[in-house]
Amino acid sequence: MSKKIIIGITGSIAAFKSVQLISDLIKKGYQIEVMMSESATRFITPICIQSLTKRKVYVDTFDDENPAIITHVDIVKDADLFMVVPASAHTIAKLAYGMADNMLTSAFLAATCPKLIAPAMNVHMYENAITQRNMQILKDAGVTFVEPVSGLLACGDVGKGKLADEDILLEMIDYMFTPKVLKNKKILVSAGPTQESIDPVRFITNHSSGKMGYALARSAFLMGGDVTLISGPTHLNKPYGVKTIDIITAQQMHDEIINRVQDFDYIIMSAAVGDYRCQNIAQEKIKKHEDTLTLQLQKNQDILLEMGQHKKPHQIICGFAMETQDLIENAKEKLLKKNCDMIVANHLKTKGAGFQGDTNVVSILTSESIHHYDIMSKNELAFEILNQMKKWEEQKC
Repeated sequence: MSKKIIIGITGSIAAFKSVQLISDLIKKGYQIEVMMSESATRFITPICIQSLTKRKVYVDTFDDENPAIITHVDIVKDADLFMVVPASAHTIAKLAYGMADNMLTSAFLAATCPKLIAPAMNVHMYENAITQRNMQILKDAGVTFVEPVSGLLACGDVGKGKLADEDILLEMIDYMFTPKVLKNKKILVSAGPTQESIDPVRFITNHSSGKMGYALARSAFLMGGDVTLISGPTHLNKPYGVKTIDIITAQQMHDEIINRVQDFDYIIMSAAVGDYRCQNIAQEKIKKHEDTLTLQLQKNQDILLEMGQHKKPHQIICGFAMETQDLIENAKEKLLKKNCDMIVANHLKTKGAGFQGDTNVVSILTSESIHHYDIMSKNELAFEILNQMKKWEEQKC
């Protein structure tokens, strides 16, 4: 059965954005019920929403079609999520103090399902100590907030107050529906390639897109983890809810990881870290004088090996292996040599696997087992890797 989401729309210029959100949620298969405050109907009409949901939009608390049913109580009984988007300062204040004076606020108080609020208002209203206090009251009561973003507001001011983008709202809906099996876990993920300069305009790198690492960081956040992502250069959007540290070189990645790794429970090294760097970087662009060019390379530090040598008893370390021959044998050797708990072996030559794509084909190795997986999306694989790490941790205990 599809998830049922109650969406409350309040009086904000951002109310029009809820129309597209509702349309997209319906396309994803969610059952949507909508409630609007009276002021919200000044920005968009109920009939606009009804044309999408094919259901009645509720505004008046006393507009009960069936006298035997108290709508604001009955409609939320089987709800999986109550989301207020956009949420005005006025409605947030009423919810914080339990003022049930319309259908939306009454239903919100009657609902026992998880609740998500996405504020949208003037920057000064949002930053006002009273609004912040009201939000904190709701957070303390278990309500989750999607912070507004900064930008040019409808009033002409610039600052934090714009409704979060739809992709973030959709991400947070996924967050609300994902079991928090990694709650209280601190998770470090490395992702993407590294770059090593040859001269001011050229560098050595590899084909890594960072997609696997970003999928792991996103999934770890959805599963309740406190996630830090250390990323080489990519063209990917930063995962919401994840602390991201950008690096370029292997040395920078080494320093960022080694300086903080002791603080983490799970460490996932999915980055394609360059093995070598130029011994001497030219200060000026190297001109094409000769038919050949010789570069003197020196080996980079082995981050995974160093982490494995200093691993704490509670830590779970997952490495990645990508080989063009003898993959499983090399992955087994890496598992042992680097003192990892788990190795994800990428079947580079298999269709649907490898760099750049949205799918992968892997085998997951531990000291006790090997699991081979058919092609799956990198998002699906990310959940599988994290669940396997959780199982391994429980097994160790």
